[in-house]
Amino acid sequence: MTQSFDALIIGAGQAGPPLAGRLTAAGMTVALIERHLFGGTCVNTGCTPTKTLVASAYAAHLAHRAADYGVVISGAIAVDMAQVKARVNAVVANSRSGQEAWLGSMERLTVFRGQARFESANTLRVGDELLTAPQIFINVGGRARVPKMPGIEKIDYLTNTSMLALDSLPRHLVIVGGSYIGLEFAQIYRRFGAAVTVVEKGPRLVSREDEDISTAIRDVLEAEGVQVRTGAECIAFAPHADGASVHLDCTDGEPEVIGSHVLLAVGRQPNTDDLGLDRAGIAIDEHGYITVDDQLRTSVPGIWALGDCNGRGAFTHTAYNDFEIVAANLLDGEARRVSDRIPAYALYTDPPLGRVGMTEAQARATGRPLLMGTRPMTRVGRAIEKGESQGLIKIVADAGTQRIFGAAILGVGGDEAIHGLIDIMTADQPYTTLQRAVPIHPTVSELLPTVVGEMQPLSPT
Repeated sequence: MTQSFDALIIGAGQAGPPLAGRLTAAGMTVALIERHLFGGTCVNTGCTPTKTLVASAYAAHLAHRAADYGVVISGAIAVDMAQVKARVNAVVANSRSGQEAWLGSMERLTVFRGQARFESANTLRVGDELLTAPQIFINVGGRARVPKMPGIEKIDYLTNTSMLALDSLPRHLVIVGGSYIGLEFAQIYRRFGAAVTVVEKGPRLVSREDEDISTAIRDVLEAEGVQVRTGAECIAFAPHADGASVHLDCTDGEPEVIGSHVLLAVGRQPNTDDLGLDRAGIAIDEHGYITVDDQLRTSVPGIWALGDCNGRGAFTHTAYNDFEIVAANLLDGEARRVSDRIPAYALYTDPPLGRVGMTEAQARATGRPLLMGTRPMTRVGRAIEKGESQGLIKIVADAGTQRIFGAAILGVGGDEAIHGLIDIMTADQPYTTLQRAVPIHPTVSELLPTVVGEMQPLSPT
C-alpha cells in the first residue's frame, strides 16, 4: 500500500525538522523519515557533545590555573571521566528529546523510523511502507571518512562518533588529522590529563587558514603539552602491545608514535551511498555529494538536498540556512541563493577562532588593492584581565570599496566577537561604518573599530 503526502523529508538533522514545521504550518501533509537519532550530527555526535566536553575541559584547565588568579585549591585536582560522559549524555538527551517532542506535536506530520530508499523520483520505501509525494527533501548529513591507509584494518581506531563513547582517559591519544575536529579533541583530552599527539600530513595545522593563524593555534596547543607532528607524508598503522603503532614519514622527529588510542579526524563524507539515488536519477559528484544549484535543487525536478550531503556547507548554521533558503523560495515568494551566504565558522579550541569571509591569501588572490589591520590579544584589555591573552585579531578589506573581505579573531571570545564583522559584511557596509560604532567596554568587540581604523595598505607579495 502506498501512502501519499504533499512532501517527504529524509533526515531529522538541522534542516529537516524546521522545514517540516514550515511546510505543515502552510497546510501541507508531510512525512519525515529518520533511521537513527533525531537531531543529526550536531545534537548527537557534533556540536552539542563536543562543546559540552570543551566546557568540562576548560573547567579542568582553569582549576589547574587557579593560583594564577590568586585562588588556592587544596588537594589534588582530578577529572572523573565517567561523570564527564554522564554530563555529555544528559545534555545530548535533553536536546534530542526536545526535538522529538516538537516533531510529535506537529499537526499534519507523520514520522517514520527506518531507512529511506528511492524507488523512483517521487517514491520512497521505508521498510514495508511506500511513501510518495511531488516534493522530496534530502537532509541525510554525513559521517567520518575513513581513508585507506596501510594497516588501518589491523588496529582498533576511533572516529568522532566512537570517541564520544569513552568513559575513561586514554593514556596516549594519537590523533590523525590536524584540522578542526582533531584539534578540538586534542586540547580536550590533553586538559583531561592524557598525553596527546597530533599527526598532520600537511606542512601545518588547519591549512585552510593563513600561516600566521595556523602558527598561533599550534603555539597554543604546544604550550599545553600537545605534541604536533606535521609533514607526515606516509602514515601507516600496526598493532602494538600498548595499543597501536603509528608510523610516520616526517621531516623531523621520531619515525613512530605508540598510542593507546588512535582517533581518525581526516574529513567527512556524505550519507548518500545507501539512498538509491540512481533510481531517482539524482546526480552526485565524485565524492558522493548531491549536486545542487544555487537554490538547492537537485538534478531532478521536485527534489532538493539540504545540509552536509550537498557539499555546500559543513556546519550546523549552513544546514539551517539551507532550510531558510528553501522555505523562503517555496513559501514566501523570495529568490534566496546559497551564493549570497558569507562563509563563517569557528574552531572551538581555547581560545577559539572566529572566521568570516576570505583569508589574507584568498584576498590577495583577487588582485585587488588591500588594507589590513591586526592586533595581538596581548593588547586587548578583556583578554589581559581574564588572563587569556593568546591569539590575534586580523581584518582584511578592499581598499577601493572599503568593504571587508574577511577576518579572523583567534582569542578569548573570538567566536562571539566575529559576529560584529559578519553583520557589517552581510549588510554590505564599508568598514568605516564599524569604525564609527561605540562598543561596550571592556569587551573584545570594542577593539574592532580600532583595528579597522588602523588598517594599512597590504604590500603585494
